[in-house]
Amino acid sequence: MDLTKLEKKLQQPQPLFIGEETAFRSAVIIPLVEVNGETHLLFEVRSLIMRKQPGDISFPGGQIDATDANPEQAALRELYEELSVPPSSAQVIRALSPMVVSPSFVIYPFVAKVDIREVNTMNRDEVDEVFTVPLKWLLETEPEVHQVYMQPTPSKDFPFEKIMNGKNYEWRARALEEYFYEYNGYTIWGLTARMMKYFLDLLRLE
Repeated sequence: MDLTKLEKKLQQPQPLFIGEETAFRSAVIIPLVEVNGETHLLFEVRSLIMRKQPGDISFPGGQIDATDANPEQAALRELYEELSVPPSSAQVIRALSPMVVSPSFVIYPFVAKVDIREVNTMNRDEVDEVFTVPLKWLLETEPEVHQVYMQPTPSKDFPFEKIMNGKNYEWRARALEEYFYEYNGYTIWGLTARMMKYFLDLLRLE
């Protein structure tokens, strides 16, 4: 391949990160609602009958389907399916940077103004309840931070003979910070807290 053809090839659209096209892709709405004249963030408590993460606190969202035109449409569809909020009453302010949880899992967050009066009928198969937290409180509150250490574990058939130092290879352990926000008996943590902290840090920038 000559350089001219190579350069042309490299001008083609590329995925956001290597592996995006085959990753499990999810999209969420970070809902801004008005409560008594004050801006709040709205959260869901996941249904206790759900197979994955029952009872955890999350933002509205879920898997991007093949029929979704883009991640934003997927996030708005999930908002409607979970909380009956029609897309026409949710004003997307902007997309945040995608959260690459792992090479096989990515979340696309969108900040949107949502009319809380539209949150009437919850999908009880997915949502147990909703609650809101004042944005002012969140901006003034520092989360608890705890470390989760993850050590790579090679499979039984890993070809140690192909790498330097073989079975004595020094794998790099990874430390993951987990954030915890406590509000009125609710604990917000995990991916939801991580996305929220990123959003809050953006708002604090001068």
